[in-house]
Amino acid sequence: LVLVVGGFIIANQRAQLPAKPPAVPKAPKVPADLAPSMLPSAETADQGAREPEPAPEAAPAAKESAIVSLGAITPPGEMGADIVVGEGQSIGNALNFGGPYLGIFATRQKFLRQMPGRLAGETVDAEGRRGFVLTLSTREQHIRREKATSNICTNSGLCVLAFTIHLSLLGEDGFRRLAALNHDRAVMAADRLSKIKGVELVTPTFFNEFTLKLSKPAAAVVETLAGQGIIAGVPVSRLKPNDAASANLLLVAVTETVTPSDIDALAGALAKVLS
Repeated sequence: LVLVVGGFIIANQRAQLPAKPPAVPKAPKVPADLAPSMLPSAETADQGAREPEPAPEAAPAAKESAIVSLGAITPPGEMGADIVVGEGQSIGNALNFGGPYLGIFATRQKFLRQMPGRLAGETVDAEGRRGFVLTLSTREQHIRREKATSNICTNSGLCVLAFTIHLSLLGEDGFRRLAALNHDRAVMAADRLSKIKGVELVTPTFFNEFTLKLSKPAAAVVETLAGQGIIAGVPVSRLKPNDAASANLLLVAVTETVTPSDIDALAGALAKVLS
């Protein structure tokens, strides 16, 4: 796979990683019938459930991934994906009230010239020093901008730089520990919260985001806890306002920044609100 990242870092925001990665619970396998389709990130807990399955020439297999999860799962290319896309904000970039962010886009060599944007490649200069140059770019991006497939502004370039710096500081081992820590904390939170009366875990397979079904409307619960200084999650009704079945669903995300005491605080407050 050829990877293009489209990523701002504050260097002292590096995660405090354990010396050794925590044990990651083995997740259920991805059903074989999902293989040729766009697999949602909630199902990527699979650690190699199947052999690579080449997609039909007319329908390349695509895969969407949460960027940090790639430190824990089998590489999408080994699972048969021809195209991989994802959100890269969680590496080196703050939430920024919704933007600017960056995305990741990877594809197999045969689709390289159909990619939008620019591709930078490693080379050496006249003195043999390592460097990077623009190796693939459509002419329209420079002389016929109205026909360009994409354009990169300064803000996006800063986000890419931040992503690159943060990932470089982590390194491969650090990135894997970061992924394991995310999943470990998410499993810890899901186990703790699902034991509360009036709470049901409805996504048993996940990386670091899961959905809970509450005994009360989730939006009201979130507002109550926000008044106590606790951000409980996102009511699914906010994402699906016309779906009555989503009223009591709460989407919870747990990253390496969440501590066991944070989980205990949320669990205690949630139990009181639902009692």
